[in-house]
Amino acid sequence: MLYLIAYDISVDARRTKLAELLEGFGQRVQRSVFECDLNPGEFARLGRELRDLIDQNVDSVRCYRLDQEAVRRIAIYGIGQVTTEPGHYWV
Repeated sequence: MLYLIAYDISVDARRTKLAELLEGFGQRVQRSVFECDLNPGEFARLGRELRDLIDQNVDSVRCYRLDQEAVRRIAIYGIGQVTTEPGHYWV
């Protein structure tokens, strides 16, 4: 399932750590926006890790789950493309 994850983190150090965490799960598509192709277990693990990382009193992370129909309706203007390649392959 494709997730669009956007964040607003007030402290530089936490923002950097969150970006590094998300880079392990998906592709950065904007400065504070990632597209992540995750299965339910991966999404649960990401949720646990980001909750431990952020300050829930001042930071905000939004995770939008996009089904195949929503992914087909994504419009991109300018450079970039929708992340549709899985982060890993089974061989």
